[in-house]
Amino acid sequence: MKKYLFTSESVTEGHPDKVCDLISDAVLDECLKQDKDSRVAVETFASKNKITVAGQVTTKGTVNVEKVVRDTLKAIGYDNEATDIDYMTCQIEVNIVEQSPDIAMGVDTGGAGDQGMMFGYACDETEEYMPFAAMMSHKLAKRLTEIRKDGIVNYLRPDGKTQVTVEYEGNVPKRIDTIVISNQHLADASLETMKSDIINHVIKTVVPEEYIDENTKIYINPTGRFVIGGPLGDTGLTGRKIIVDTYGGSAPHGGGAFSGKDASKVDRSAAYMVRHIAKNIVANKLAKKCQIEIAYAIGVDKPVSLCVDTFGTNTIPEEEIIRRVEEKFDLTPRGIIKHLNLKEPIYTKTTNYGHFGKEGMSWEEVVEL
Repeated sequence: MKKYLFTSESVTEGHPDKVCDLISDAVLDECLKQDKDSRVAVETFASKNKITVAGQVTTKGTVNVEKVVRDTLKAIGYDNEATDIDYMTCQIEVNIVEQSPDIAMGVDTGGAGDQGMMFGYACDETEEYMPFAAMMSHKLAKRLTEIRKDGIVNYLRPDGKTQVTVEYEGNVPKRIDTIVISNQHLADASLETMKSDIINHVIKTVVPEEYIDENTKIYINPTGRFVIGGPLGDTGLTGRKIIVDTYGGSAPHGGGAFSGKDASKVDRSAAYMVRHIAKNIVANKLAKKCQIEIAYAIGVDKPVSLCVDTFGTNTIPEEEIIRRVEEKFDLTPRGIIKHLNLKEPIYTKTTNYGHFGKEGMSWEEVVEL
């Protein structure tokens, strides 16, 4: 069988782009707590000790955006202007207007909030029905945050990235070829101590030992120093980690990002729905791997196309799979929102470590298909 290497990455919640995603989703959640029919499309930009929040919001609620920003930065752990950003002293700029009535006119009648195509994917490589490289990257990144916040390793700062390269035989992950971990740290932290701590407290607790062998390469902070991080080390922007958010490159991504958008935006809600459907196709053993593309026209309720690809792993004809999908699921925006219960303030739970493969999310539930 063909052997090949495939790589996926993830980032911690302190990565500048993820800081922006989380702020945007926190604003969305606060709107939904006060008004479940809120329309939200919020973008965040982070630079040297400054956060800019802009976009369109139509809500009956009253949201203190500055408080949301400061609370979010504090929860992440950012409190040092000299090395990253300080939640207490950073400048906050807010530029939010109401949703365009031209868009609202089409959405109010149940149509899609925009045109575009969305992709859903699932495979049987992991118990989460997600690609192995992507899940390993997410679990490593999440563990970095856990050991920092729990005080297990007290010299780590919030910014960090992970990357995992997996060797496949056919469609089966056989071993991990390379692990790359870069995490921001205090200036007096020893690189050798950091290597030991991350190997013992992160890699060994996350990666199943059978996937690591004598030829596995491990790189920890390979530049040798990572003191300046967060928005001081690199600007952040909502929606720049779309492959991290989805399938680690194992499947295509549509035209739009997720964070900061309410469920009337099919960029988000339809992507969640086709993940739900793809996962259930695999979980019901109708295929070992499945990719779905769906597309919409702005203001139109029904999708303009639906494509199912099982890569030859299907156990029943794809035409029968499509028939079952169309019979089981209402793929209009209103149908998706109702089926997945997407008017609840759940979105900060989705922001970090991938939007898919997480317990407790409605689109991850397995149903009979």
